[in-house]
Amino acid sequence: MKYLIRILFVFCLFLTSSSILGQETIKGKFEHVVLFWMENPDSEADKKKLINGMKELIKSSEFVVSAHLGVPAMTDREVVDNSYSINYTVTFNSKKDQEAYQIEKVHKDFIEKHQHLWSKVLIYDSINLLEE
Repeated sequence: MKYLIRILFVFCLFLTSSSILGQETIKGKFEHVVLFWMENPDSEADKKKLINGMKELIKSSEFVVSAHLGVPAMTDREVVDNSYSINYTVTFNSKKDQEAYQIEKVHKDFIEKHQHLWSKVLIYDSINLLEE
């Protein structure tokens, strides 16, 4: 009986994990990467406001599947751009969901309330080839 329970447990873990070649993959078919440059990059209060706004957006959106919120790691390599202030990455199940997110009230409210905090935004959208 213990042997059967262990097999079922391992099988359930296998079904719930998303991996390829033993590595965990990002959940969601569509990735939306947004890099923000702060209007006042030395203002910790402004960064905190923007980060808190992003956390609320992630929590409130009905379309976000997974998220990453970060700051530059300050890696010292020629090909790395450390000039941005905040990285906001969210994933969606589809391009259609990402398009719905763009017009979602919580997303529009986020932009309206926080756009004065940034001077530049750069966005990279991509389709996850590992989710095929």
